[in-house]
Amino acid sequence: MNINDFIVQVALPEHRVFAEEICEEMAESAKARGTGIAKRSPEYVAGKISDGKSVIAFHKDGTWAGFCYIETWSHGQFVANSGLIVSPKFRKAGLANAIKHKIFELSRQKYPKAKIFGLTTGLAVMKINSDLGYEPVTYSELTQDEDFWKGCQSCVNFEILKMKERKNCMCTAMLYDPVEQKHDVAKKFAEELHKKPKLYERFMRIKQSLVLKPKPENKGGLKSLFLMFTVLFK
Repeated sequence: MNINDFIVQVALPEHRVFAEEICEEMAESAKARGTGIAKRSPEYVAGKISDGKSVIAFHKDGTWAGFCYIETWSHGQFVANSGLIVSPKFRKAGLANAIKHKIFELSRQKYPKAKIFGLTTGLAVMKINSDLGYEPVTYSELTQDEDFWKGCQSCVNFEILKMKERKNCMCTAMLYDPVEQKHDVAKKFAEELHKKPKLYERFMRIKQSLVLKPKPENKGGLKSLFLMFTVLFK
């Protein structure tokens, strides 16, 4: 099975019938990973589909295969590509990569001036984001919209986020800025992630130790951590 076996497209109103299945798979996936996500109802997902703010994937036999949607924050200044999910039976075929590229393209079309950001603990998503030009950033560079951060309440790490006064957590923040984006750092980051994935484990262990470290907190923030990560490659 490969990516040519799938159709990845902007979702159409008639695809709302898949909303419940999508939400169920999102919940099951988060449970399996032991991580939390902002819970969404089938009605919310159906709304994104109706508004043309989502991407859906199907196997060539018509079976639902994957999904992702757009959320906007701070009056459209920030965009998040959220809820990325691939059906378990279709994983490891490059589908997540194709969906992320399609939703990124849709986001740039709809919100060309917006900063696109994401929070993730997954190596695969970090690789994809880096390929698209995202760079690791501190939490302070993300939207400060309260509604966005309320979505973290369903995450198993929410107490850590509160303890760190919303300045850090177990997720890595990544940002694409259409004005300042230069790609160089992001491309280097992506290349090294591909070549030396085991170093990502070291990166996450260091991050966890810093995040869980009692005050006084590390003043360098995530940018210093990212610098430490790049030094590991030398």
